[in-house]
Amino acid sequence: MAADALIELRGVNKHYGKLHVLQDIDLTVGRGEVVVIIGPSGSGKSTLCRAINRLETIESGTIRLDGVPLPEEGRALAELRAEVGMVFQSFNLFAHKTVLANVMLAPVKVRRKKKEEAAQRARELLDRVGLAAHAEKYPAQLSGGQQQRVAIARALAMEPKALLFDEPTSALDPEMINEVLEVMRQLARDGMTMVVVTHEMGFARSAANRVVFMADGRIVEDRTPEEFFTAPRSERAKDFLSKILKH
Repeated sequence: MAADALIELRGVNKHYGKLHVLQDIDLTVGRGEVVVIIGPSGSGKSTLCRAINRLETIESGTIRLDGVPLPEEGRALAELRAEVGMVFQSFNLFAHKTVLANVMLAPVKVRRKKKEEAAQRARELLDRVGLAAHAEKYPAQLSGGQQQRVAIARALAMEPKALLFDEPTSALDPEMINEVLEVMRQLARDGMTMVVVTHEMGFARSAANRVVFMADGRIVEDRTPEEFFTAPRSERAKDFLSKILKH
């Protein structure tokens, strides 16, 4: 295992019926690294992202977090999930709780933090994502971009070792995408380990340490953004880039 590897996948396979969605995936994400996963629809990107904290089970191979193999189930898995925050396409906020209560909930329930301490930390995190003034509002009173920023604050509240983002901007209106990406860029600058599945090539270019290009359940390229965007090696990547960079 690499000295500072935080997430390590070795020989990971998964099928949905006859479809081989993850084929012998090897991937290492170093501490403090931002790895952006891109590729055509159905290439296995989201499945890979969700397998890292076992929201998707795998059939073979190993996944380690900070040197520890992912547990199958039960309390050990719940504890490990607490170390890896996840931000989804849909914001999954509790509609009947205020923004502040949404961010406080897991630290109190899972980490057993005192309410006052959790509330103070939640306010700090809401400030960090630019939403301190909205702490007492309910999710429905916020825009999609604001809700997604609350979801990021909620993930950060658990003080995770890494954050996984599964297409965090794809459900947003275009004018809201940047406010979410800006928060993510700031997290990257602050040294948060991040695995990001996205269609936002500008973010991949500017914030990633590495771009992982997937097609048909395999990792086809794993390189720096500069190398990948200026000189893709594979025909699949060239084809993909020619289609998206024309827009």
